Amino acid sequence: MPYLDFENNQAVTGASPDLRGTASVTKKEIVRQLCEKANKEKLLKGNLTQLATKELVQWTFDAIIDTLVSDGRIELRNFGVFEVKQRKPRKARNPRTGERVDVASKNVVTFQPGKEMEERVRQAKIADAKRKPRRAKDDDDTPTMPEPSANGVPEPVGAATS
Repeated sequence: MPYLDFENNQAVTGASPDLRGTASVTKKEIVRQLCEKANKEKLLKGNLTQLATKELVQWTFDAIIDTLVSDGRIELRNFGVFEVKQRKPRKARNPRTGERVDVASKNVVTFQPGKEMEERVRQAKIADAKRKPRRAKDDDDTPTMPEPSANGVPEPVGAATS
């Protein structure tokens, strides 16, 4: 499970001591790590609290959202570009009933990573956290395949072979 290492400005593969068993880094974890780094590097005369750090992180997210709503695009150098695009209306089918459904147009947010992010992610060794491990099949569950006969035609299971 990758976690953020703000000391070395990178994501690290492996479980963070307090993130074992989770599927992703949360805002709370980002706040905790930013607060620790700010206090370690003495950014302020006093200590920065996690509550104040949480407010700063939330203000940053709010600023990104407000800019997307008002301008439709925000470019963050060395990070990437968020952009609002409109999907066209389309016809679809309800998978349960097979009935045709009209889907209205809608706004979606797209993200294009910056060069620095793309390069660092490309070089990183990130485990696929979303993939579930495969369940091993029991010997009783495996179907028996018919053995091919001398002429290459499979014989039915349980049939006597000569």
